Parts: sequence; C-alpha cells; structure tokens
Amino acid sequence: MHFVDDDAWPETVNGWELFRSGPIENYRRRLANQVTVTARWENGRGTVSAHVETFALGRELTRSRTEFTDKDAFWTAARCVLDMAANLPSLGAGHESPAESVLCGEVAGHVEAEPGTNGTPEAELTFTLTDGRSVTLIMSDEQADDLTSAIWRLDKHVWSEQRDEDEDEDYEDEDDVVVDPADVPEVGDVRSTPDTGHDVATVLESQFGVTEDFLMAHLDFSAMIVVGEPAVSTLIARGAELTSALAPRWYPVVANRPGEQWVVLRRTGVFYGDE
Repeated sequence: MHFVDDDAWPETVNGWELFRSGPIENYRRRLANQVTVTARWENGRGTVSAHVETFALGRELTRSRTEFTDKDAFWTAARCVLDMAANLPSLGAGHESPAESVLCGEVAGHVEAEPGTNGTPEAELTFTLTDGRSVTLIMSDEQADDLTSAIWRLDKHVWSEQRDEDEDEDYEDEDDVVVDPADVPEVGDVRSTPDTGHDVATVLESQFGVTEDFLMAHLDFSAMIVVGEPAVSTLIARGAELTSALAPRWYPVVANRPGEQWVVLRRTGVFYGDE
C-alpha cells in the first residue's frame, strides 16, 4: 500500500480506519505494539497484510497468499491477521516488549452484555470503571465461550474459597446453644435443593457423576450448560430425576446444536430470549 497521510483517513468502519480512492477501499488498524494491519479491496478482490511500525512502511510480517474474491472471506482473513498481530510483542524501534495496557482498573457495578451491533454474531461487553471511564469489548462466539469457561474455573479457585471462609466465620460467631433433642424436628427425609451455580455443579457431580469438565456457564450464572458425552446422554436418560433434583430454582431443557445436543440448566424466573 502506498503512503497515505493521516488526514486522508476520514472514516471508521467497525474499528478500521478507511481511506477511499475511486473503486479502492483501504483499511488499516494501528496497534499498540507498533504493528499495523492493512486490508485493501479493489474491484471485487482483496488482500490483507501486517507490517511493523505505523503507516505500513516497515518490515512486512505476513501477507495473504491469494486475493480474496468473496468479501466475507476477505473480512474473516483480516480478523485472523488482526488477532495474530494483536498478540505479538511490541516490535517498534528495534526492541521487543509487551504492549502497554490501555485500561486497567476496578469495575464499578454490573457488566452490560448486549448482542453485537456490527451485523455479525458477536457479543458486546461494556465495563464501567471506578474512575468513570468505560470500555466495550466485542467478542466472537468462540471468545465468549472461552471467557465463560475461564470464569467458571476461576469461581472454583477464587470466589468459592471466599464463600467458604465467610461460612467459617459465621460458624465461629455463633454462640454455643444447648438444645433439647425433643425440640429438634425429624429432618432425615428433607433434601436441600440447589440455589447457586456452585450448588448445581455439586448436585451434578455427586448425584449424576457429571464433573465440571462438562460444564459451561453464562457470565451471570443465570444458566449452566452441559456439553459432551457421556454427560449429556446420562442427564437426558435420567431427565425426571434431574428435574426433581434441581427444582424448584432450576430446570433442564435439551438444546439441539449442529451435530450434538446440550443440556441447558436454567434458573426459574429468568426470561430467556428463545422462550
């Protein structure tokens, strides 16, 4: 791509700077690690490349081997190159170091999760920080799944430990009380039903042999998803028992996915868009 002055990039499309020249559309993304990704669409054909330094004047890192004639494939390739380039260390000025963090801070209040506005199957997560700034993350379905799974694993090792500590403190604060055995009702047949996502995971493992390796969860834990065999077949075959074990706060549904089935465990009283 020829040198184009910064003032010549007046438009932005889905985060890409755009410069038009007749039938030619030039796109670029300048990254914090001194890498620039460029994409060029001309007369029904497109190419994608990544260079060191800004303005695409430095050393070329990668370039598409062929021209794309389908614009969806062209943008898919551009996103792949962008993902690769964004994960590189800083390559400017003859040294290599991690790119600086643009935003870092505590999140204030709730995280807003909305469908993407770019016309593609994406999710937009908006975080408001305690210093008043906000940042929106645009994620593909695969990235959202990865994030959900990562948070679920963190729940076991981070927040569940804190919950256990809080429970221990509650027990320590209680005074010793002498209770007459005659005043204690018979509770041998009483069963505690799951409330939190952690409770549901405990029921699945203890009663059905389904471990957390087969589980995914929504960001707000309003639903949990069982994927993979033999976990899904086990729960479907024992559907009545599963429904009874989760009631009244949770209920199961079977979701048909391409080439597979999922068992989705939903919290009662929560509206789901597919209902």
